[in-house]
Formats: sequence, structure tokens, C-alpha cells
Amino acid sequence: MQFSRPQKIKDIASFLKAELIGNPELTVTGINELNVIQDGDIGFVDHPKYYDKTLNSKAAAIIINQKVECPAGKALLISNDPFRDFNRLTSHFSVKQRELGAWNDYHTLHLAGRDFKSRPTPKAISDSAIIGRNTRIMPNVCIGDNVKIGDNCIIHPNVSIYDNCIIGNNVILHSGVVIGTDAFYYKKRPSGYDRLLSCGKVIIEDNVEIGALSSIDRGVTGETVIGSGTKIDNHVQVGHDTKVGKNCLFASQVGISGACIIEDDVVLWGQVGVPSKIRIGKGAVLLGQSAPAKDVEGGKTYLGSPADESMKKFRELAMLRRLPEIFVKIDKL
Repeated sequence: MQFSRPQKIKDIASFLKAELIGNPELTVTGINELNVIQDGDIGFVDHPKYYDKTLNSKAAAIIINQKVECPAGKALLISNDPFRDFNRLTSHFSVKQRELGAWNDYHTLHLAGRDFKSRPTPKAISDSAIIGRNTRIMPNVCIGDNVKIGDNCIIHPNVSIYDNCIIGNNVILHSGVVIGTDAFYYKKRPSGYDRLLSCGKVIIEDNVEIGALSSIDRGVTGETVIGSGTKIDNHVQVGHDTKVGKNCLFASQVGISGACIIEDDVVLWGQVGVPSKIRIGKGAVLLGQSAPAKDVEGGKTYLGSPADESMKKFRELAMLRRLPEIFVKIDKL
């Protein structure tokens, strides 16, 4: 999330009541979680496993739960709970940007942790939504604040499009599609699970079709993208901050976790599961119920869990079918 105007890190430290190490006059321009950090961002880290990656990222400032050597040109904010303080910044700046019309009353109160039960949304389609020419909006569709929908789209009944999402031209969203749901991103606490607040969005490019009851999560602080020409079947889940390329094809019950990179022309057949932060190369095909355990090279067909090249897997299956015969021969020796 980018701030409406740059902020001094000393002011951020004062707001969080965090100890500041580094240049107090350093300027920051936004907040982002580790997978999408850009120059000028504030990031956070609360586990030693990710210290080096975060400290060496593009982040200008880092909220961290241990005093370490501050990298040159950066600032550290020492916090006993970086996850909580990152959420505090998300909430604070989202509410501040309410003045710019960036959030509706629901999200403003939700992120601020206030009671919103008595504040129903007054309209199914927000006045701030922009809808293009020749676009058809069917009954019972809900469109949030600052949503942009292009020309010649068809939005079927019972579709929900959350705030700030962008839909291109010639897009078809079938019944029950949900665009912009919160990221599935939690921290385990003794009292239960604590959610990392989502303030990102979804971008759906031109000529995309999404089947009934599919869900596309928004980025935690950045963008989830569905590339132009991609076709998605019914009952498909795409996780937060995932980038799907152009002209991909996803069959029913595909599940893609957060922060994945799916390159152009990828085909995922039914019930394929993709773990978080996996890259699938251009033109790869994953056959039904496959699940890669690591990055997948493009231009090949894969099968199994963990997925491997399909011909190799078929040979393995053929050998497995021969095992009873082999055991009988061994017993006769």
C-alpha cells in the first residue's frame, strides 16, 4: 500500500512507540509485506529465518523484533511484536486515506477494529464505482468503492467485487464469483489466530472469463493479477499476491496459494494444487490432481504429487503395477 504522501520514519516510530535505529529523517512512501516490497517501503520481520532476506530487501525501513546491525541507508524500528505493529500501520493509513475516498465505511471501521455491525452498506453498487460502456450488471451484484470495470463486460448474478479492484474489458464473471477477498494470512497466537490485515487489490486484465463460485484473493498490500485472455473454470481459488500470466487455462477445483508466479500459457487441469511462492514456467501443463513441490520448468507436462515430468511418472506407475509379479518371482528364488 502506498501512502497518500511520503512520511518521515521518525513520525512512524513515534506513532508505534518503537525504538528507531538509523536516519530519523529517512522518508518512506508505503508499507508492503516481504513478497512485494519495493523501494521506499516499510516491511516487517518477526522470525530469525527471514532476517537476512528482509534486511537485504528493497525495504527502506524494517519493523523487527531484535536489535541487529542496521544496513546502510535503511532504518530499523525495534518492536516486541512486528506483526501487530504492521497491522497498526495498515489500519492507520487506510483510515487516513478514507479522506481521499479510498475506503468505504465498512473497510474503514473493519481495519480500525471498530464496531461496524450497525452500519449496513447503503447501496449494492457504490457511487464511486466506474463501469464502462456496454457492460451488463445482473441482479444481486455487489460492487465496492473505487472499483473500475471496463467495456463490454458481463457480470452475472450474485457476483461480489470488493473495494479498489480493477476489471478490464470483455471480462465475464459467472454467478457467485468473489473478487478481492481478504488474504488467508494469519499468525498463531496463544489465544488463536491473528489476521494480517489486507489492503491490496485484484487486477483482472482484458478478455478474462471466471467460472461460477470461484474466488480471487486480493494482495495483502500489493496486487493479485489475472493476465489477459486467461480462462478459469468453476470452483477455483487464487491466493493473495499471485500473478497469473496471459492465456492460461485453469480447470475446476484448482487451488493456487499466495505469492505464486504462473507464467503465460500455463494449463492446470482439475484439482491441481499449487503451494505458496511456486513459479510455474511458460507453457507448462499440470495434469489432474498434480501438485508441484518446487518451481516447475516451462514447456513440459507434469503429473503426480510431488509433480514430475509425466512420462517419468507413467513409467513409475507401470513399475508399481509389476511389483506383485516381482515379489512372486523373488519368493520362488
